[in-house]
Amino acid sequence: MLLLRLLAILVVITIAAGAGAYLLTGNRKFLTFSLRMLKVALAIALLTFALLALEHLIALV
Repeated sequence: MLLLRLLAILVVITIAAGAGAYLLTGNRKFLTFSLRMLKVALAIALLTFALLALEHLIALV
């Protein structure tokens, strides 16, 4: 779990850096990169939460 938390922090920093670079330069590739990272991070987070929920359901049986 510690590894997942550290990875989440790094992803947030990466997204913020990309958004900041877009604000400073106006280059849309930085914004596109940040949005792509956000989508991938959300997909991985939802998959992780679904697996954790499944694990709890299996443990109840």
